[in-house]
Amino acid sequence: MKIAYWITTVLIALLMGVSGVPDILKIPEAVTIFRHLGYPEYLLPFIGVAKILGAVAILFPKFPRLKEWAYAGIVFDLIGAFYSHLSVGDSIGSLAPPLVGLVLAFSSYALYRVTSED
Repeated sequence: MKIAYWITTVLIALLMGVSGVPDILKIPEAVTIFRHLGYPEYLLPFIGVAKILGAVAILFPKFPRLKEWAYAGIVFDLIGAFYSHLSVGDSIGSLAPPLVGLVLAFSSYALYRVTSED
């Protein structure tokens, strides 16, 4: 169970971390997607920093309450991404990454709860 927890946790942390860097740097592709979704560009670095902080928080076991909030933030971000892409009529290809992220986040969280009770 602990191995499955760490695999899902590292994968969701990588997903959030890797997607947060382009947001912080405001690379043109990230800006284009954000504008396509109808969000202001100034929000991009804030979201990027939040993603990276959430990824870091779920990797460190010392602060369980912070970890709980980080999981919640990650889920809110992914649900928001899914809903945003759905609302503008994007293809299934745009909907898949947030769905995969949600599966990973929920799996990681469920495994965290099971393994932290040991």
